[in-house]
Amino acid sequence: MLAVAFGAFGAHALKGRLDEYALGVFQTAVQYHFYHSLALLGVGILALSQPQTVLLKTSGWMFLLGILVFSGSLYLLSVSGMRWLGAITPLGGLAFLAGWACLAATGWKLLV
Repeated sequence: MLAVAFGAFGAHALKGRLDEYALGVFQTAVQYHFYHSLALLGVGILALSQPQTVLLKTSGWMFLLGILVFSGSLYLLSVSGMRWLGAITPLGGLAFLAGWACLAATGWKLLV
């Protein structure tokens, strides 16, 4: 829901208020927010049949952390212009990578 709301906000309320660069940064935040919200949904569905899987739980937490740090820092950077926020964005990217790695490891364990 928040990804859709932020996307609509960026497309309508921020258009004309932010330069092209800042709008692009905001759009990137929305895209990654949306992708990883869907990944969280998938983790939740998998957790219905695998509720005690530590790697699966870790995957969900990493996706959530990635949304907060990666997308959150880009949202703030685009509307505030505080460029130093770009320095923490990669930490959110690492959380996304960890989430995907944990999800892949969970899938591997379920297959073998």
